[in-house]
Amino acid sequence: MINKIVPTVTEALGEIRDGSTILVGGFGTAGIPVELIAGLMELAPKDLVIVNNNAGNGDTGLAALLRSGMVRKIVCSFPRAADGYVFDELYRAEKIELELVPQGTLAERIRAAGAGIGAFFCPTSYGTELAMGKEVREINGRHHVLEYPIYGDVALIKAEVGDRWGNLVYRKAARNFGPVMATAAKRTVAMVHEVRELGGIDPETVVTPGIFVSSIVKVDRAPTEAGGFKKET
Repeated sequence: MINKIVPTVTEALGEIRDGSTILVGGFGTAGIPVELIAGLMELAPKDLVIVNNNAGNGDTGLAALLRSGMVRKIVCSFPRAADGYVFDELYRAEKIELELVPQGTLAERIRAAGAGIGAFFCPTSYGTELAMGKEVREINGRHHVLEYPIYGDVALIKAEVGDRWGNLVYRKAARNFGPVMATAAKRTVAMVHEVRELGGIDPETVVTPGIFVSSIVKVDRAPTEAGGFKKET
């Protein structure tokens, strides 16, 4: 019987080796798997390569992971933010490497890994420093830059609902990079707020099929000071 639901974050994460490439879902603070990141910090692997759209906000989640010293390099589209001071401090002190990738290219490089595409040509970075050292080809009168897939050893993603087969449904903007990251990693760990019985999810609403998910852990929503729930976008 297939049952990918596990009782704890630690069990869901399993072994994560030093030097692993970790794909972390989220767009800003929407869809960030904060509890999975906290569990990763407890495991304390070293020399990690983190792939995310941003480079952390404030002092929690991804920013806390960067500050822990466990991350050697981050691959992202938006390293600068009003509250992105953790990354800024580390980068200026030359304590972390940065690979800057345009947002659409980032999504496509991850998608290409999941789709089994060896490489692709994209016009986005042509004529900029981001294209330095890369192969350029003119296609239909327009210059394109050769880009390679981004593969992950592990993907950490957040969904709204899951079942024991690993099927996932996301909540609005919290969906973002989760679906493509799930396809591009050797192992995908998903946290959800609700677990349903088989048949309890309309197949037409499933975004990530269970074949791409290795383990699921249910995490309660964090209450606010007012006793309600955190509002997610």
